[in-house]
Amino acid sequence: MTKIKDYYQLEKNILKLKEKIDDLKESEDTQKKDKIADLKKQIEAEWQKIKPLLKPLHIVQLARHPQRPYTLDYIDNLLDQFIELHGDRRVGDDTALISGFGFFHGRTVAVIGHQKGRTTKQRLDRNFGQPNPEGYRKALRVMRLAEKFKAPVLTLIDTPGAYPGIQAEERGQAEAIAYNLHEISKLKIPIVNIVIGEGGSGGALGVGVGDYYLMLENSFYSVISPEGCAAILWKDQSAVQQAAENLRIGAQDLKDLGIIDKIIPEPSGGAHVDPEEMFKTVDGEIQKILKKLEEKPVDNLLEDRYKKFRKIGVFTEK
Repeated sequence: MTKIKDYYQLEKNILKLKEKIDDLKESEDTQKKDKIADLKKQIEAEWQKIKPLLKPLHIVQLARHPQRPYTLDYIDNLLDQFIELHGDRRVGDDTALISGFGFFHGRTVAVIGHQKGRTTKQRLDRNFGQPNPEGYRKALRVMRLAEKFKAPVLTLIDTPGAYPGIQAEERGQAEAIAYNLHEISKLKIPIVNIVIGEGGSGGALGVGVGDYYLMLENSFYSVISPEGCAAILWKDQSAVQQAAENLRIGAQDLKDLGIIDKIIPEPSGGAHVDPEEMFKTVDGEIQKILKKLEEKPVDNLLEDRYKKFRKIGVFTEK
């Protein structure tokens, strides 16, 4: 647990500067614009000192930061007139997964995303962002509606993993994820996936099939959490740092391995330090990618999607 404590210690000065910015935004100071700009420069300077010290486990903690923007934050800031759809038409609604339609710069898009919650009550209500089978079936139902109306799909990934409870297994957790992989891969519409925080195992993969995969700079994507890996392989939580390094779960590692297509840069200090800037950056990236994908004929879109996933894990030996 010392690594987690060290991480929060690292960002201590940045958070103090962020608090000053937040106070200025609410003040009536006539010079607040210049003062905020100066404070942002100070944050950037602090971040340049901290960045070389960051280890994979620090990135994990950044991805899990309790103030990091969640799916509903992105929906509120990027979409107009969002309407959430509920239920899988079999069991019930899964509040860990948000699914619905809204307008993105005038065009209709479907959005699927994990939602964790910030307060204890919200986290319990959202099951800590861990979907049940009905969540994956709800997501697929909305994606099929999107295909019917020729609307692109945007998935926002931020989950520790699929819920591992007994009832989830009884209702077909593994089958629901596997079925989604099979069916989403055939949808005749553009699909953009963005890891905005944690990309945990099948919980992420169950809605993470698409044509273009992005990761925020300080997010991670992994078959298992570093803590889980340390428990299984080393049977010792002191090996969490080593597990995080060996898993190669960071955005740059995954880009080098061909798992993701692009890394979205975050503001100095992380997405939680300047959410407005983060929303603006993500907005621009989505616009560019959707324009490119929507220009492709459907046959080419599906063929490229197939090739994209077939080449993952391919390597050559000398």
